[in-house]
Amino acid sequence: MTDTIYYLASCDTCRKIIKSLPKSANLKYHDIKQDPITIEELEYMRSLSGSYEALFSKKAQLYKSMDLKNKNLTEDDFRKYILEHYTFISRPVFIIQDKIYIGNTQQNMLQVMKALENV
Repeated sequence: MTDTIYYLASCDTCRKIIKSLPKSANLKYHDIKQDPITIEELEYMRSLSGSYEALFSKKAQLYKSMDLKNKNLTEDDFRKYILEHYTFISRPVFIIQDKIYIGNTQQNMLQVMKALENV
């Protein structure tokens, strides 16, 4: 699979991260709003991350407005919500050489930069 970043073009954090990537980074850029994640892509991400919950953003506005924090969500629920609406996926998601990096924490971004150096 091609090394890919799944991001949201309207997200300031995603835009800042993309600007900071090395010019030599040979990534496929996948805007999840313009081109929703497919079931196959989500299944692949889950196989790398170990769960749908790991891919799920509990910071999403919809998570709060739908009061999902007070529900016992299952893996099937996480999968369903991610497929229903792009805001439920934690972003950005990088897949580099069949390893997944989820979210924008400083530690995660250091790992992404290191992985990109080794490509």
